[in-house]
Amino acid sequence: MTTEQLMIDTALASWRQAVAQVSETFNSLTDEQFQREVAPGKNRILYLLGHLTAVNDAMLIILGLGDRLHPELDALFVKNPDKVSKELPTAANLKKYWAEVNQNVLHKMEALSPREWLQRHTAMTDEDLTKNPTRNRLNILLSRARHVSYHLGQVVLARN
Repeated sequence: MTTEQLMIDTALASWRQAVAQVSETFNSLTDEQFQREVAPGKNRILYLLGHLTAVNDAMLIILGLGDRLHPELDALFVKNPDKVSKELPTAANLKKYWAEVNQNVLHKMEALSPREWLQRHTAMTDEDLTKNPTRNRLNILLSRARHVSYHLGQVVLARN
């Protein structure tokens, strides 16, 4: 195994771990717990599940790996704050979407070579990458893993 492949495998292992921890946490919650706010007047846990699902699904586009499974979630969980929409998918449906999205994203990410990970993502130009080569696909993976972990912390605090 090359050093480059080992570094990519390490980053993917971090992604898998973050997603697995969130999945385990979401799967342990009751319907009542999904309605809890992470802080008074803030997002509910249900909203965070939808938000994380939508953001992870959008990784397919930004990484240039294909079409999203659930673009309809953006209006509910990315473009608007919690409680704007009166009707959200159930926790059971969102957990199903979460599992589908993350399985799909991981499968497609695992197919990228180390060289492909260092290429630009779709939210930037070749010129942008030349100016700052660290703004690449791998950077997206690492930032999204941090994003998942950040919201996991909120969920863990709110569920108690």
